Amino acid sequence: MHQLILNNFALHIALAPEEQEQALACFQLQEIKKRIWLLRAGETDRYIYFVKRGCLRMYYTDKSGGDHIIGFYPENWWCCDIASFFNSSPSVNAIQTLEDSEIYSISLPRLEELFLLIPKFERFFRILNQNGFDLYQHRMTSQLYKTAEERYLEFRKRHPGLEQRIAQKHIASYIGITPAFLSMMRKENGI
Repeated sequence: MHQLILNNFALHIALAPEEQEQALACFQLQEIKKRIWLLRAGETDRYIYFVKRGCLRMYYTDKSGGDHIIGFYPENWWCCDIASFFNSSPSVNAIQTLEDSEIYSISLPRLEELFLLIPKFERFFRILNQNGFDLYQHRMTSQLYKTAEERYLEFRKRHPGLEQRIAQKHIASYIGITPAFLSMMRKENGI
């Protein structure tokens, strides 16, 4: 039942069976319907999420009402507005489910408790933060220096099969182009 998150922990730390039980007790598992906000801009992010099933998106809405997707978080991905979560400050971003989803969540007080209970989780979350920063930095560089087609191919490589599950407008927003341009690009290049 909890194998996906346990396998995710095992990527960076080894847990004894009793530690697995203790860790799982710190997380809350819930089913969330499609198009539900887990975080709205202006709210403080109170949880780190792990996606067991479904897909989340984090995005920013500009002053003219346009959405700019920061990232997609399908199965086996972690999602959080880190600055809002650790600084207890209002987020400029929103997090929403794109599909009916099952997610684990952990609050900052429970995370701090987990760090005291099983100190190796500090290593786990440090590695997650490092990997997240690397991903963010790579994404920023891609937006600056790569073509739309290169960014689209990068999206497909990072998230295989996801384009069949989510709206094209979301993919276009993530890449930084219009849905019409995405459609034209895919037709012209046979992708």
